[in-house]
Amino acid sequence: MTGSNERPLTKNIDLTRGALDVVGYERAGGYLGARKIATGMDSSSMLGMVKDSGLKGRGGAGFPTGLKWSFVPQGPDSEAQKYLVVNADEMEPGTFKDRMLMEGDPHLLIEGMIIAAFAIQASKAFIFLRGEYFESERCLSKAIVEAREKGYLGENIFGSDFSFDIVMHTSAGRYICGEETALLNALEGKRANPRAKPPFPQVSGLWGKPTIVNNVETICNLPGIMANGIDWYQSIGSGGDFGTKLFGLSGRVKNPGCWELPLGVTIREVIEEYGGGMQDGYSLKAFLPGGGSTDFLTPEHLDTELTYDAIGKLGSRLATGTMILLDDKTCPVGMIGNLMKFFSHESCGFCTPCRDGLPWVDSIFEEFERGGGTHKDLAILHDHVDYMGPGKTFCALAPGATAPLGSGLKLFEDEFEAHIKNRACPYKH
Repeated sequence: MTGSNERPLTKNIDLTRGALDVVGYERAGGYLGARKIATGMDSSSMLGMVKDSGLKGRGGAGFPTGLKWSFVPQGPDSEAQKYLVVNADEMEPGTFKDRMLMEGDPHLLIEGMIIAAFAIQASKAFIFLRGEYFESERCLSKAIVEAREKGYLGENIFGSDFSFDIVMHTSAGRYICGEETALLNALEGKRANPRAKPPFPQVSGLWGKPTIVNNVETICNLPGIMANGIDWYQSIGSGGDFGTKLFGLSGRVKNPGCWELPLGVTIREVIEEYGGGMQDGYSLKAFLPGGGSTDFLTPEHLDTELTYDAIGKLGSRLATGTMILLDDKTCPVGMIGNLMKFFSHESCGFCTPCRDGLPWVDSIFEEFERGGGTHKDLAILHDHVDYMGPGKTFCALAPGATAPLGSGLKLFEDEFEAHIKNRACPYKH
């Protein structure tokens, strides 16, 4: 993985050097895609390119990006004001990919936002940034100023008839803001609760206007597609998924980190070749393939390709593509309990199964850690996998929490039983 053709997202990133400024970004070929606005390319053609490229959202759901954009009403009878919102509130446990893009190559994000805004005809955009990402805020704020000075933001960008600007919004920081309508409520200054759908944000979003919400990594794919074309983009990847993806590893691996690799690379290759394999004295027991809200997979799945469809067929999700590894010397009950504590804390409290169910689950795991867990408690945990499952709650927060819970109860039954029998965690002896 050395050529820029294979690393369109990270080819300019050198975190020892710091963020690339506008001069360096242009020297590396930056803003060539966005300049198509000035050469007469219309917004429908730009949207069509993104749609035909097959780009899928990189924030978790993997929904086709161009299709999502196509739901924004256009034409003389549509709302004149439209918004683009970039979700940079990276709160998924085990996920740290977007930060690398924002702090290494902020103009890549800005150029992608220009392309997306032109395609949906949005004159204003917001970056909804995680509050703890101080360095990301500094890098992006500087890059926005540089882009304005160049005439790439503001009135009549690139000398065209299109005007567009970006506002940086530092969030107060809640996991629920990963749900796009909760994010929009927070951006409007309201409590970050999810909204009922329909209407969908593409029709009635920020302040009731048509709005597209996309993840940072998704937007950063756009400059390459516009500059190099659909055939170039689809030459990367396999298994029906195109382009590259930022894959991350955390846990007891020799070389934890984040790498840009083609979609379709195997799990084994990421862990063993890029991660260096497990640390000496540890072996892989299981892993979450796409962050804390995905189902556990096991070593038997190591030769699976990392594509949305392949991981979905195993009963889990590719989601953010950042794997959390569980080793043979770490208690799976403790690991799941740690995730349940996080999800319980982050519940917005809007619906009963999530508001009451997650704290109850958290309290049961605390009891297991104290040595007081019972078979009745175990039955309650199984019940909650159903109570908080898909279709039972207002948004996807609680169903996401049931992914490691439900799969963990199946895979690690012996460990739960050992806690009950020994009245203590067997990994602490």
